[in-house]
Amino acid sequence: MSTLFRNRDYLRLFTAQVSGLFGTGLTTVALGLLAYELAGGAAAAVLGTALTIKMVVYVTVAPIVGAYAHRFPRRAFLTALHLVRGAIVLALPFVDQIWQIYVLIAVLQTASAAYTPTYQVIIPDILPDERDYTRALSATQLAATMETLLSPMLAAAALTVMSFHWLFVGTAIGFGVSAALVLATRIPNATAAPEGSFRERITVGVRIFAATPRLRGLLGLNLVVAAAGSVIMVNTVNYVRDTLGGTQSGVAMLLAANGFGTMIIALALPRVLDRVGARPVMLTGAATLILGLVSGIALSAAAAGDWRWAAAIAVWAIIGSGTAAILTPTGQVLRRSSQPADRPALFAAQFSLSHLAWLLTYPIAGWLTTAAGFTATWVTLAVLAAAGFTVAVRMWPRKDPEEITHLHEVGTIAPTRLGDAVRVDERFFRHTHAYVIDTDHPRWPQPNRLLATAA
Repeated sequence: MSTLFRNRDYLRLFTAQVSGLFGTGLTTVALGLLAYELAGGAAAAVLGTALTIKMVVYVTVAPIVGAYAHRFPRRAFLTALHLVRGAIVLALPFVDQIWQIYVLIAVLQTASAAYTPTYQVIIPDILPDERDYTRALSATQLAATMETLLSPMLAAAALTVMSFHWLFVGTAIGFGVSAALVLATRIPNATAAPEGSFRERITVGVRIFAATPRLRGLLGLNLVVAAAGSVIMVNTVNYVRDTLGGTQSGVAMLLAANGFGTMIIALALPRVLDRVGARPVMLTGAATLILGLVSGIALSAAAAGDWRWAAAIAVWAIIGSGTAAILTPTGQVLRRSSQPADRPALFAAQFSLSHLAWLLTYPIAGWLTTAAGFTATWVTLAVLAAAGFTVAVRMWPRKDPEEITHLHEVGTIAPTRLGDAVRVDERFFRHTHAYVIDTDHPRWPQPNRLLATAA
């Protein structure tokens, strides 16, 4: 990774991401404690509602940003979004009503929904080399992991000497540092504008997902991540405070265990991905998440005892490791499945579609826990995770070559785009290249009928 960080623009952008992530991590801890202060035993329902609002915003805003991202100067856009998020977070310490949480979360996450896909699509432009990009994906996941690991530790230390309300101030500082670093970075603006009307641009990412087998499998994996992640994001506070009888520091400790599991896997993945590819790694991660959920179910139904702390730490760490195995290679899969002009729309589609899964699982984790308890909730989430895993295995073919030989019918594509294609008869050209869904290839070629476009 040392060669990766010699790229000064990437280093600044990466550092800005880390700063913003640590601010977000402090907000995660503080928001859970704020919900518990205002709602007590109903904190899970409050968090579930707040996170559901977040997912609705993510699902609706990201595709619009993907359609128009090429029109904005990227550096100014990212800087402004950091500043907006910092301002909103500064208002959270003054909240004294639950509805105020919901309003501020909606505004905060609108800015985040615009920021994340824009940031993700910049990285391949700064790092065009595939090996550098693969390591950048691992570094990105590692940064998110270190935030998950260290932010709760920092929060736990801070909470011994101050109120959790001050954690929001730390978040705002993190966003301010991120904005300054982005301003100091040379970020290329989009060089290729997507074709078509607004409706076509806003749906192109979803159309690529629907037509690409490996991306249909990714949809199933998104559900697995959301099902397991909802336990961490929504249920940790109530599980520690009400079941384990822990304190604020106990909440931070379990979140840190989840981050530690993620970090270990993120550090090991670059070489593994180079050797075996994304599919086996991501499916193994999905199986690990299901194992974590099943272990959580057994833990929730077990008798009381001090041993449950150690068991909970292990379960939270298992879920963290499975999450890293799926999320780290995701950018690589998206890059492989799109042309540069379609990449912003595809990253935005993944952002929305993955959060659509969270939109399903967050309310279950919040509201069902309040009504029926942890065991019933985690059983439900485990069933959803198993369904997602089944979809991934069935939709993502075991043999998934990058280059595919296919046919183009004469007259359906401009001759200048056929390159080294070979005329096989009066009707067809035969062509072999890295295959992605685009205007020239609107359908995936079938194994028994290698025809990409038909009249």
